[in-house]
Amino acid sequence: MDSSAGLQELSWCWQGHTIRYSVFNPDHPNGPLPRRAVLCIHGFGASKGHWRHTLPALGRSIPTYAIDLLGFGASSKPRSCLAGEPLVPGGVRYCFDLWAQLVVDFCREVLGGCDLQLIGNSIGGVVALNAARLLTQQGQPPKQVILLDCAQRELDLKRLAEQPPLARAGRPALMTLVRQRWLVGSLFRLLARPAVVRRVLLRAYPSGQNVDDDLVELLLRPSRDPGAAESFRGFVNLFDDWLAPQLLAAMTIPVRMIWGEADPWEPLQEAQRWQRSFECIQDLQVLSGVGHCPHDEDPARVNPILLRWLELGWDAGPGPNP
Repeated sequence: MDSSAGLQELSWCWQGHTIRYSVFNPDHPNGPLPRRAVLCIHGFGASKGHWRHTLPALGRSIPTYAIDLLGFGASSKPRSCLAGEPLVPGGVRYCFDLWAQLVVDFCREVLGGCDLQLIGNSIGGVVALNAARLLTQQGQPPKQVILLDCAQRELDLKRLAEQPPLARAGRPALMTLVRQRWLVGSLFRLLARPAVVRRVLLRAYPSGQNVDDDLVELLLRPSRDPGAAESFRGFVNLFDDWLAPQLLAAMTIPVRMIWGEADPWEPLQEAQRWQRSFECIQDLQVLSGVGHCPHDEDPARVNPILLRWLELGWDAGPGPNP
């Protein structure tokens, strides 16, 4: 079956910015608002296209959406305004509250407040948890959040005591350096090259599976847009923002996690600690030989787990449309 059949690429205006999103719903591509939906949220430097193997697999059972967060993919890339800097017209402070509010408004305005499950990879997992927090406060909790190698954000100041002495001593200098737009822009241009992207991918995908030209281009294409370095600058300056454990501690809906055992950046041991510490976590599936992006590296193993968990999620207690 052609995986593109039923896939739509659409736009939505949010706070004056263009947000791009995809939906896979082959039965009703132009039909009414869904009664149920799944929303996938990408990680840092990625985009809705990173769910290329996920949307067709899930969308044949339930309308499945993927969104480009502000500053990423084909969405608008406004200027970053850091704490202490004046907020210029059209500028934003990139942070997890901004991205979570984007998701909440998308769920209300585009999805019509339907029954919802959220899936997030890397920083998209933190965004999903924060959006679930806001939706719960508004009386419309999602049925479930599924995390794929959720970002642990070791550079956050709240985790500084865990760092070695040299890293702690050098933190003020690091924080000063990454505020410099010229320096961050130069670093961004250095990283946004095909050979560099491919090397990073081969580390993130230790099996090498699905590291193809399409994936390299998918990640590089947004870097050519005007303002592409702005969200990069905003993110590398998030030294005091939400951490997953803060959000998990207050979560009242089910959370399930998939983790690549060979993830080079997000240690499995921390995820296992989360599972022991937070009652909301219902399951943790560890995939051997897989890295930071299991949904793209090994969709043949991940998609059946997601489909099974989504079925469980619809029975997970009251939502906005019980």
